Amino acid sequence: MSTRRQNTLIITKRLIILSGATLLIISLVFGSSLYFGGKLMMSWVCLMCGILGGFVSIQQRMKDISAEELDLLAKSWFQALLIPIYGGIFALVLYLFFISELLTGQFFPAFYFPKPSSHGLNQQSLQDFLTNTYPKTGQDFAKLLIWSFIAGFSERFVPQVITKLTKDVHPEEEPQ
Repeated sequence: MSTRRQNTLIITKRLIILSGATLLIISLVFGSSLYFGGKLMMSWVCLMCGILGGFVSIQQRMKDISAEELDLLAKSWFQALLIPIYGGIFALVLYLFFISELLTGQFFPAFYFPKPSSHGLNQQSLQDFLTNTYPKTGQDFAKLLIWSFIAGFSERFVPQVITKLTKDVHPEEEPQ
């Protein structure tokens, strides 16, 4: 068996184990929030969907990865986790874009926000915002899951959104 094939099998096994662990964590978060009647934190949902997107991205790209990168991924659990962790972080950043309403439109989720405190921002109003901000509809929840997965799957997507928003805020001066 070739080294490339061996490395691909090692990485695939790791991705299956890590994806399964991520799905188990998602299930536990969903299940415990439903069973105990607690609040489902959207940030956790986004993080986990972004991580899953990262795992799927690695699996999809393995045939195109160089032999050196494949060898590195096969030798290190950390390297196999790095891209999905970035995917989770990007999903959280995208979630912030959504709840700040910097990204809006029919393709993006809309959210219900708790009424702010009449005393301004304080610990309680911040806690209410973090625990009681939810997608408005089931379709908005589905959009959030899809976009979170995309943020993890396409590691260039969120940086491109950041670049575009930055250019919109600070357009470069035109030469005279």
